[in-house]
Amino acid sequence: MSTVLYPEKTVEQTDDGGFRRQSNAFTTRFGPGSHQLPVEAGRYRLIVSAGCGWSRRVLILRRLLGLEAAISVGYVSHRDSDGWLFAGQPGGVDAVLGVKRLNDLYRRTIPDYTGRGTVPTLVDLKTGKVVNNDYHTLPYYLETAWATLHSATAPDLYPTALRPAIDLLNQQIFDDVNNGPYKILFANSLLAARIAKNIFEARLADYDHRLTTRRYLFGAQITDSDVRLFQTLLSYDRGYCPSLPPELGTAFAISDFPHLWAYARDLFATPGFADDADKIATGLLPQADGTYRYGFGTERIASVTDDAALLRWQVPHQRDALAGSPLASGPGGAGTERYWSWLERTATVNSTNV
Repeated sequence: MSTVLYPEKTVEQTDDGGFRRQSNAFTTRFGPGSHQLPVEAGRYRLIVSAGCGWSRRVLILRRLLGLEAAISVGYVSHRDSDGWLFAGQPGGVDAVLGVKRLNDLYRRTIPDYTGRGTVPTLVDLKTGKVVNNDYHTLPYYLETAWATLHSATAPDLYPTALRPAIDLLNQQIFDDVNNGPYKILFANSLLAARIAKNIFEARLADYDHRLTTRRYLFGAQITDSDVRLFQTLLSYDRGYCPSLPPELGTAFAISDFPHLWAYARDLFATPGFADDADKIATGLLPQADGTYRYGFGTERIASVTDDAALLRWQVPHQRDALAGSPLASGPGGAGTERYWSWLERTATVNSTNV
């Protein structure tokens, strides 16, 4: 795999050959404070890639919460040696921001910026500068700070009573599942890749068990955690799985976990979870030239025809009758969510007092 298009394979590494993703550079919160970002319809543009799971997570929330009119979207197409390009837009520039590259916006914001410009990125249209690229917390802001602009039918994806448990589970989902395929594909050590694969597959088995009696991760209600898990499940079979190193042995498919697979199809059938751009990017619908995207790497293999890919995801899930308890033996099951809540309150108090 190219290290020019994927510099993280050379610079985002631990001493023992594992992949350690760079931190997000723009993390300003939304809120009424003088040093916070104001919630204002039409003020921000969200830069995304349909092929990026972190982007699709925010796009799903934008649709579910009814924020399409409040936050505009610009799509990047692919990466070269200087990062993401707007090559898929007319004239090769973003229609609103007028730039050819995402990194142009990062350098406009921090002239000596040397990291990777990442998606999703939120740009303030009043200044033309990047204000947030923190895909960890941006969903929480959309679910809470932006609540006044939600549609009347928007679900409560981050209910107050479940927030400590959601936060703990989301940390696990990110480290072991969302970031799991990258820990495998971008590792510089076969042992590190093998361990990451074992953890990833063990976590899928864990969630498969959890979903045996629950329709969603926290029972009868879709939450932010379901959106985060779904982003990787949608990408895995047609994207990450075919590209896993053969030296690691046979890779499990999502369909090898029956409850998890039915759960993924349930969410796929839920309005807002996958639009046509998502389906094209994940190889379920054909591209403009009639080929389907397949695999993950510098050049994605294009299969000429694969109508069966979408049909698999459209098989009835038969999970409508499930409800289940939000209580589970996962993160926080031994009472640690209480400590997480205490730490969160402490951090909030400290940041308020600064």
